[in-house]
Order: sequence, then C-alpha cells, then structure tokens
Amino acid sequence: MTIYGDDPEPPPPAHLLRNTVRKIRRFHKGGSSRQQIVIFLGWVFLVYVVFRAHQYLFAKPSIPFLVCETPTHEQSHHITLPEPPNIESLSRTWKTLQAVYDAHPPQPLDLTLKSFQSLSEFPDLEDIKTHTQISTEDAQASRDSHVQVTKKLLPYPDRLFSGQGIVMLAGGRYTGFATTGLGMLREVGSKLPVEVWVRDREEENEEWCKELANEGIACRRLSDYMDTEMLEHGYQLKISSIFFSSFEQILFLDADNVPVRNPDGLFKSKAFTDTGVILWPDYWTHTGSPVLPYVVGLSDAASEVLRKDQTAESGQLMWDKRRHWKALTLAAYYNYYGPQHYYTMISQGWAGWGDKDTFTIALQSLRQNFYMVPHQLVTLFVNGSSDGIGMLQADPTKEAAYEPMFLHSNIIKWSIRGFFCSGCADDEEDPVALSAWENPESSINPHLKQHRRIFSMEHMRSMNIDPEPLIWKSFEHVACRGVWQRPDLCNRTREHMEQTFGYEFHRNGVSPIVGGGGDQICRWTG
Repeated sequence: MTIYGDDPEPPPPAHLLRNTVRKIRRFHKGGSSRQQIVIFLGWVFLVYVVFRAHQYLFAKPSIPFLVCETPTHEQSHHITLPEPPNIESLSRTWKTLQAVYDAHPPQPLDLTLKSFQSLSEFPDLEDIKTHTQISTEDAQASRDSHVQVTKKLLPYPDRLFSGQGIVMLAGGRYTGFATTGLGMLREVGSKLPVEVWVRDREEENEEWCKELANEGIACRRLSDYMDTEMLEHGYQLKISSIFFSSFEQILFLDADNVPVRNPDGLFKSKAFTDTGVILWPDYWTHTGSPVLPYVVGLSDAASEVLRKDQTAESGQLMWDKRRHWKALTLAAYYNYYGPQHYYTMISQGWAGWGDKDTFTIALQSLRQNFYMVPHQLVTLFVNGSSDGIGMLQADPTKEAAYEPMFLHSNIIKWSIRGFFCSGCADDEEDPVALSAWENPESSINPHLKQHRRIFSMEHMRSMNIDPEPLIWKSFEHVACRGVWQRPDLCNRTREHMEQTFGYEFHRNGVSPIVGGGGDQICRWTG
C-alpha cells in the first residue's frame, strides 16, 4: 500500500524553547517588579506565537491523503485452490442414499400448495392448523417412511472430505450476484478457499472459472456427481452443493449474500466448536402443518410443538459434516421430496417456501444440537426511502450486542449488470429486465444518476460498518478487469466511485487511467 502526502513531521524546535526560557530568567533578575511582570508576559506571548507557528508550518496538513493499493483480487493469488472431491466415491454414496429415498417416499407426493389469504400478515393459529389437509393414512405412511429412512442413513464417509471452506451457488443470472459476493469475501479479508457450484456445463463460464482459480476459488459442476435432471427446483441445489463439497466444515453463502465483515473466524467461534452448526433467524416463527412434528418423530400425534420456534434464514449457514452427517442426509431427503411434499409441509405456502427450514427440522428430528443466532436480523433500506435492500444478519461471535456480519441482498441484488448495464436487456419494453440505471422506476435509479450512496451513512455508522465502497471495488473489478469487462460499464462504474466515494484510478499511483488490469485503486481518506 502506498500513501501519498503523508510526510514525517519534523521534531519540535527545542532550541527555541531553551533560548526563550534563558531570556526570561535573565530579564527576571533585574528591573522593577512591574517591568519584570511585563517582560515575563511578553516572553510567554512569544513562546505561544512560536508554538503556533510551528504547529501551522510543520504539522501534518488537515487534508485527506490519497491511499493507493493493488486491487484486492490480485492480492488473493496466493490462496491455495481446494482439491476436488472424489467424484466416483461421492457419486456412489449419493446413489446409495437415493435408493433409500426412492424406496420410502412421503405421502401424498402431490401435496397441494395453497396460498394464505394474506402474505403480508402473519396467519392466525386456526388458519395454520387447518390450511393443509393431510389424511390420517397419509400421515402414518409418511411417518413410517421417515422411520425407515432414519434407520438406513449412511455413516460418515471417512477420507471423502477435509478442511474448511466456503461454498456458494452460481449459474444463470445468479452468476452476476456471485461475482459481487465472491469479490466482497476477498475485500473484507477472507483467506479461505471457496467452491462455486453450478448445475451443469451449460451454466459454467470457463473463462470466469480460470479467473477465479487465481484467487483460490474452484468451480464445480453438480452434473459430475449426480443426475441433475431430477432436481425440479433451484432450492434443491443448495443441499446438493453442501453434500458434494470437498470441505468437511462449510460456510454456505447464497449467491446474493454479501459479507460485510471477514467471516473466517467463525470456524473457531464457540458457537461452532460447541455445536457444529450455526443457523441464522428469519423474520417469523414456524407456520408448518401440525402433522409435521408427528411425521418427523417430534410428537406422537399432530402437534403445535414447533409453533413458537424461530424459523431459519438459509442465505448463510455453517455445517460440520463429520458431526452432523446424518442430519445433513436427512435434510437431503426432505429436499429430495421438497417441491412435491416437504416444502409445503414445512411452511404451508406462507413466506419462506423452500429449503430453508429443512436443515432445522432434520437436526431436531435426530435430536442434534445446533446454534441459532440469538440476534434478530435487521432490514437494510435504500438511503432516503422505505424500500428494502436486504437482511443484515448478526455476527454469532458477539452474543452481548448485535453486530452485522452478512448482508443477504434478497430484494436489491448486487450485480454490475443489474445496476449499470445499458442495452443489455432482451426486451427493453419490460422494466423488470432493465438495469437500475436505465429504469426510472428503480428505487436506486436516482442514487446512481446523482452519484449518491445507496446505504444510509447514519445507519452504517450506528453499526460501525461501511461496506458500500468495498462493494463498488468488487463491481469495478468485474466491469474493468474481469472476463465480463466492458468500457461503458467500466467508465460508468469508475465515475460513480469517484463522485460518490472519492476513488481515483492510477497507474502505479501516479496518473489517472481508464481500464486495464494491474492498476492501482486510490481513495482519498483521512
């Protein structure tokens, strides 16, 4: 890192002080009392003037300093790329489990998904209890299947997994979101290896994967390990990427999840070492069918035992496979039949339909401990409006007070194409397909046009974070240096960074540049 304008301060003028004191003493020895007082005060005033002059002439200037550094992506080149898992052994393990799942399906396999009357208001208890109709015979059949599956879950496969790392899903439009989240991992200082999983070769960008490999990030294809044609819904991809990942201990992040602090220390946290699983809370409590506790063995009849439980928000989760292998494979069973049955059984079609609570239910069913972060999430809003951006999830190492760790951007998803691309939409008549720069209806359009922050600084200061400049550094890499670089995107991104955050872009910290790799990113600070 280079700092321009940070010159060393010269030592205080000690000889001036010594001479002044000698003169005061000499004049003090002679003359009347009044003369002595006047002379003494005169020299005190002179000493004050000398100090103020020194302070003015030699102290560090009270102006910002231009701090320049090599782009963070290039600083990450020393991170070791994770070794690929054993495809043959893992595929064989999956096929054995799949045979167990196929032999013991829940009933019915086409559980009807109905919407609640209102999705903005939490449903009342009577609506929850009667919303999904499941016959006694189907409930018993599902319970019997569940018992058989739990008996046949495989033991932990030694030597298949090792180490700690981060897992993220990408593919399709989610790749754009993932570029931001992965960039932020390195911007906040994470040194952990990462695996980025996509469904198949069609969703893989080989050039991007080569670029990621330089930063200790490996691309993986689920289709190398399993038949992805059986995956009916995107929610089923999460459990699959965790299952097949080479890591034994995992921090999973959704593609639209942006870390605002370095998460590496979470693996050594008491919450994780004590339990082996960390989950983060969602907004609401459980809305599942009262039949669910009976099916998964938490009660001997339909029950409201889960009603007061906090649901999980799975945009981020931590999992130790060795300690919770059977719970992971039971959660895989719930996801295997998720779209047809378990997603509806668990949420009944209210907010949060999907994979998110399959992990919690599996742990509870097998009576395994886990840590649910005690701090409620905080909704982040667009600066100056009531439009939401996403969910700020807490640092689980800070039990005494809430401090944010992750921004799950489930509303406004951070991608350079979604923000600044011009003419990228297939159908410009469809405002949903337009970028925020192009779409005047977008809640962040005025912020981009007028070069204003999207996050409220007051809100950021209250939580002692300021992730937005780093997010834009990640954007700048994609727009100007990565495999998707485009001159128009690069110029627009850098202009916004200059006008909004005080960035400058220099070659070797000397002169402004436009485009090109290996250049320094500078920012006025102080």
